[in-house]
Amino acid sequence: MHVIISVLTILASFKWGKWKDWRDYHASMLFIATGGLLYEYIVQENTLWKFHPDFLYGHGMVVLVYALITMPLSIFLYLSHFPETWGRRIFYILLWSAIYICAEWVLLMFGRISYEHGWRLWFSFLFDLVMFSVIALHQYKPFLAYLVSLPIIIFLIIYFNVPFKFAK
Repeated sequence: MHVIISVLTILASFKWGKWKDWRDYHASMLFIATGGLLYEYIVQENTLWKFHPDFLYGHGMVVLVYALITMPLSIFLYLSHFPETWGRRIFYILLWSAIYICAEWVLLMFGRISYEHGWRLWFSFLFDLVMFSVIALHQYKPFLAYLVSLPIIIFLIIYFNVPFKFAK
């Protein structure tokens, strides 16, 4: 499932991505990749969700594929068509959150993802709404996106009582 999602994301990016403008989205693509990898490093084995590999070897390899390929390319696609008006932006964020939650639901149904520390599928939908909003903010006001991200991260760690370490 993880490989299929990654391949579909790659194909979609070639079909619908605005590759001539990829540099415009590069910083936000790195923002999402760095955020995903930093999350995995900080919480280590105490994650809110855990990927179960199919063709890939182990949770760590799945995380790398998502962080380095799937997430940046999906953010590239997302930003390639980001609307100008607020009404359309809200609908667009809802649409992309729905796409992500549908993909996660498929992973859940096939046993390719599980939740820990009280996390549930509907939390993922709320998280996706926030994530796509912060990514849009990052595209236009990167520093503000970093400032907004910090309390969100702290809230998630405290609310879900996730133990974390910076090193073993």
